[in-house]
Amino acid sequence: MLNLVSYESLYLCSNTKIMSLEDDIKQGKFHSEYNKVVVNLMYTCSWLNEQQGGIFKRYNLTGPQYNVLRILRGQKGKPATINLIIERMLDRMSNASRIVDKLEEKKLVARKQCSNDRRAVDVIITEEGLDLLAEMDDHMTSWENSLKVISKEEASILNNLLDKLRTATQ
Repeated sequence: MLNLVSYESLYLCSNTKIMSLEDDIKQGKFHSEYNKVVVNLMYTCSWLNEQQGGIFKRYNLTGPQYNVLRILRGQKGKPATINLIIERMLDRMSNASRIVDKLEEKKLVARKQCSNDRRAVDVIITEEGLDLLAEMDDHMTSWENSLKVISKEEASILNNLLDKLRTATQ
């Protein structure tokens, strides 16, 4: 069971001045706390994407391309179908085939005909793709460490709340 602590106690445990959503987007009032949650999640998602985008840009990648590379690295040498990639993508609205095309042009992935189903195509990460991810790992870890303005306990609470929110709306 999740042990929720009050926002005030979390704020008191932190040395970081918290900038409110209202200040960030110059909005005085929301219809409800739930409306504020929706806007805050959208705003924060955009902020996170912008932060990561700066890292991806250095490596000539997009967020979805990075996501596909990480999915393929997680396969540990086993090929993946486009359908498997789609199932695991963070943004399932992305065009996985087109993303794989772009990664193949960059020689970061390779396609081959599936041995079990001649109509399907397997995708595998190349050594170049693995090397690029290894090079990016330090930058991504450093960026993730910058998010440690919240404690491990706060991160756990936030993860549980986000899981609960998604579960309730499925």
